[in-house]
Amino acid sequence: MHLLGLMFFAYLVGSVPSGYWIGRWVGKVDVRTLGSQNIGATNVARHLGIKWGLLVLIMDMAKGVLPVSVALYIWPAEAKQSLIKIALVALAAFIGHLSSLFLRFRGGKGVATAFGISLILLPRAALAAIVVFLMVTWLWRYVSLGSISAVLTLPILTLVSAYPPVYVGLTSVFALCVVFRHRSNIRALLQGKERKI
Repeated sequence: MHLLGLMFFAYLVGSVPSGYWIGRWVGKVDVRTLGSQNIGATNVARHLGIKWGLLVLIMDMAKGVLPVSVALYIWPAEAKQSLIKIALVALAAFIGHLSSLFLRFRGGKGVATAFGISLILLPRAALAAIVVFLMVTWLWRYVSLGSISAVLTLPILTLVSAYPPVYVGLTSVFALCVVFRHRSNIRALLQGKERKI
């Protein structure tokens, strides 16, 4: 019961549509009708300003940090069974962001929430992936390319950093989902139509 209850809590927290609500409160707009039509920090920053984009980024990361921190408090990450429970809670938060209860089961692309989770569970791998994101984004000026590159390297970094196999599996799910959610960006990159920063 503890596990199911915490997974439901994690899903609800993950479902909070930060970018959508900020758009409604601050700009009186639905960010899903603007630009990339995504509720993420990049789209919010482009249309409402960098400070609001940063706020959405922090909030989206916190949606992963909060439930995972609670799970770690309840189940210290020592036994294999505890690791699986923690990973399931993390996955529930991530799915909440992708498929929000408050947006008729539509949501964001999952990058910020995935990295919020990763910073708590596997900080060495997460920080290295963030370096990848910054380098790729700085060199090519595409946030989407930086995000895709970072999330694809995350499972590899998790593996070489000697984190438990269950976390390698978790980050692999993150990578697959994030890449799938970026399929329109990938098409735009291949066609030379993706917006630079």
